[in-house]
Order: sequence, then structure tokens, then C-alpha cells
Amino acid sequence: MRPENQSSVSEFLLLGLPIRPGEQGVFFTLFLGMYLTTVLGNLLIILLIRLDSRLHTPMYFFLSHLALTDVSFSSVTVPKMLMNMQTQQQSIPYVGCISQLYFFILFGSVDNFLLAVMAYDRYVAICHPLHYNTIMKEELCVLLVAASWIIACAHALLHTVLLVQLSFCADNVITHFFCELTVLLKLSCSDISLNELVILTGGGIISFLPLCIVLGSYIRIGTIILRAPSTKTLLKAFTTCGSHLLVVSLFYGTVLGVYFLTSSWDSKDVIASVMYTVVTPMLNPFIYSLRNRDVKQALEYLSTGLKKLIYQPAHVCYLGYL
Repeated sequence: MRPENQSSVSEFLLLGLPIRPGEQGVFFTLFLGMYLTTVLGNLLIILLIRLDSRLHTPMYFFLSHLALTDVSFSSVTVPKMLMNMQTQQQSIPYVGCISQLYFFILFGSVDNFLLAVMAYDRYVAICHPLHYNTIMKEELCVLLVAASWIIACAHALLHTVLLVQLSFCADNVITHFFCELTVLLKLSCSDISLNELVILTGGGIISFLPLCIVLGSYIRIGTIILRAPSTKTLLKAFTTCGSHLLVVSLFYGTVLGVYFLTSSWDSKDVIASVMYTVVTPMLNPFIYSLRNRDVKQALEYLSTGLKKLIYQPAHVCYLGYL
């Protein structure tokens, strides 16, 4: 990076959530509990899929990556937010801020792509059930996930490289609880026209293309169902798509709903970010476990196996003592 483009700011100040000082402890406990639930719940989903051979299917392969992405996505911002709330130290180094931004865009983009891939998987399962195993081969599943990660990495790297070319002068206060791209661009004293162009073009494609795939898949599924409506068909579609459709609605609905219902731009950004970085990743494991028979059965088998593993050694030791 050329000397004239180097930032004169060594750190930024994160203002965090708009919470009164007397309520910091309550919200710290609340967000800590939600973050721990997110980590443990999603890791449990990954563990169940790895251990139970009945879950070794394309849908659960994608779900395991979605769970991993949710943990990572939440871990990029929430621990720093909790530490700032506890210590009242709002500073974040320049390098730390840029790194946080990169991983935030990366995991957010992967999450977006995986929801689209899972929607396509559900489309094939309902609209082409006889050819499902032929279409959704292991090679295609790995390719779709790998492509999601590669495109997301390139997308995040592009925004990060363009950002580090900018200069940041006097103002280093970020009106957010993490280093958000649009907020950082407002603080720059350089020309940000190229950055804004990339956000509108590349960001628009990354955001709306997966959404179009999701909508197209479910429109096609709805068309197939309406051609021959029956209780059996509706039940199959509900059990096959219910969990994923709920997650998709939660992911996109919270962002769109908050942006339409709130009036202040800053409050919109902060509230929307809390919804899809804290709330949605926490709810996903509950949605897939409570509404999915296969996951509930795998959880029951794991619980039974752990009980046998715990009580059997004690029983053996007792018999040996006798």
C-alpha cells in the first residue's frame, strides 16, 4: 500500500448498542446467554449429523455447513461486543477492525449462499423425487458448498482491499457495535465512489441472486403442489421444506422488516444487525431440532448412548467390588 493511502487512524471506537449504563449488566447477561446457546446449539447439530449415519444426506450436509457458518458469523461480532460491554473499553485496533469486517462479510455471504443451495435441494427433493439421488450427488454437494465459500471469500476480499486503500483522518467513532462497511466508508476522508459502486453491483448480486434462487425454488414447489393438491402432498412438502422455509423467512424477514418499520438509519442498521448476528443463528438449531423428526431421533439416540456410556462403567465397577 502506498504511503499516501495509509490510514492515520490506529484504532476505532465502537459506540456499541444504544443501551443505558444502568442496563448494561442485564443486556450483557442476555446476549451472553444467547451467544452460548448459539454456539452449543449449532455445534450439537454438527455433532449429530457427523455421528448419525441416517443424517448423511445432502440436506444435512448443507445444514452442517450452515450451522458452522452461524457459529462463525455470530463469533465475529458478539464476543467483542460483550467484552466492550463488560470492560467499557470501546476501542478496536485498525487491523482488528479490518479483520472483523472481512470475516463478517465472508460468513454473511456464505450463509446467504447456503440458504439458496438448501432451497435448490428442497426443490429437487419435491419436484424431482425419483431423480433426487442422481441429481444431488456427493460431488455436486461438495461443489456447491466449495463454490459458496470461494465466491464469499472473493467478495469479502474485494471489499476489504478497496477499504484499506482509503484514508481515515480525525473521526474514528463507529456508531455501531462492530466494524460495519457503510459506517466505515462514512468516516473516510478519501473518495469512496468506487467502494459504493462495488457495493451496489457486487453486493447487490451477492445478496439478491441467492434470494431469487430461494424464491424461484419455492414458487416452483408451490406450483407443483397446487397442480395436484392433497393432504399427503401438502404434508410431504411441509415436512420437507418447513424448517428451511422458516429459517429463510427469519433471515430475510428480520432484515427487511426492520428496515421498513424503523425510521432512523442508525437504529435500523444496529437493530437489523442484532437480529441476524445474534437472534437468527441462535434460533436455527431450535427450528431444525423441534420441527425435524430425523434430528429429534438422532438427539434421542445420542442421549441414550451417553446414558449407557455413563452408567455402564459405574455398574461394572460395582460388580467388580462385589
